[in-house]
Amino acid sequence: MFYTTRSILLFAILGLGACEPNGPTAAPPDAGIATPEFLIVPASLGTPLRTLSGAQRRQFEMGRVVFSTVFTPQTGLGPLFNSVGCANCHEQPVVGGSGNNDPAEGGEDVEVHATAFHAGARCDDLAAVGGPVIQKQVTPALSDALHITSEPIPAAATDSGHRTTPDLFGFGLLDAVPDAEILARADPFDRNGDGISGRPNRTADGRLGRFGRKAQAATLREFNRDAFVMEMGITNPGNQTEQTVGGMPLPAGVDPLPEPEISAEQFNAADAFVRFLAPPPRAPAGLAGLLGSAVFRRIGCAACHVPVLFTGFNRNPALRFQVVPAFTDLLLHDMGPDLADICLGQALPSEFRTEPLMGLRFATAFLHDGRAATIRQAIELHAGEALGARNRFLRLSDFERAVLMRFLRSL
Repeated sequence: MFYTTRSILLFAILGLGACEPNGPTAAPPDAGIATPEFLIVPASLGTPLRTLSGAQRRQFEMGRVVFSTVFTPQTGLGPLFNSVGCANCHEQPVVGGSGNNDPAEGGEDVEVHATAFHAGARCDDLAAVGGPVIQKQVTPALSDALHITSEPIPAAATDSGHRTTPDLFGFGLLDAVPDAEILARADPFDRNGDGISGRPNRTADGRLGRFGRKAQAATLREFNRDAFVMEMGITNPGNQTEQTVGGMPLPAGVDPLPEPEISAEQFNAADAFVRFLAPPPRAPAGLAGLLGSAVFRRIGCAACHVPVLFTGFNRNPALRFQVVPAFTDLLLHDMGPDLADICLGQALPSEFRTEPLMGLRFATAFLHDGRAATIRQAIELHAGEALGARNRFLRLSDFERAVLMRFLRSL
């Protein structure tokens, strides 16, 4: 068998058999082969930022307890819900991570969202009739009262879509990035002619959005506050409105606990847990990763998946003037009609916030709805503003594609 100089270099950098563009899979425990470095879960994953004060660290650990609590109807669960606790969805590979998003494994943590969008009109998130999150489960009391096993999609919905559960690592740092840094990258009219026209989403009161797949939530606290209600039916001091079926009042007796169903102390602790989760450490990638990083930039991925953001002044020293390995610009980009589903805020159906790539190597399904089984498939499904970068990816040599995948699998 003969090898070219390029193939010999490829084997030397990546290791024999590591040229598969989708990345290797873990070997069975009894195979006698070491687990690839990027598949090893580091001990520091799911731990707090290093610079927390003693009081903040204690609140973080108290928040982990609340985050890991399994709720019941007697402790506030439902009557409509998707899961019985935060950690029941955010559990892979550690508490605070993503969920079971892989369709091949049942995809039990993939949600259904629905909205109404009419061209030229404002997006309706259908909050008045139970949207935009459509709960897949109901408590026995609600099931008995209404004879349903899940919330139906509102009749007014024009679109629905699936959403995978994201990991939460580094979210507090994203919350601390100044608006000005995000807005400085916006180019809604593509004035520089690069085909990329990222723009911010805005809340109804005009604030810059940054959380959620459509950047519909302005702050992490609001994102967490509403998640308690939309995912578990747990009201809290910031959101004391239960989800309903079609906007109708809940039947008497199906929601036995008065609002709010958790205290301010409990919510603040859970919020602190999410806020202070450290970004995932990078896996060693060696020379291959360095070359892959250059390919990532050269083909245009870094135009939206911005490798580094910076936090500004913050009352909390742990969040002040930090480097965030975000790989996102937190802006909306048109991803083409094939990926389009719902609208939210000012985000059109085909617009999505650039997904942060922190912790990418721990993902088991890709894109907002988990339709891609591999990183390569996810890239190939990029369109709209990402079409140029996707086409440049498709033209890469086997060597270039392999080092790019090694780089991505180090994130």
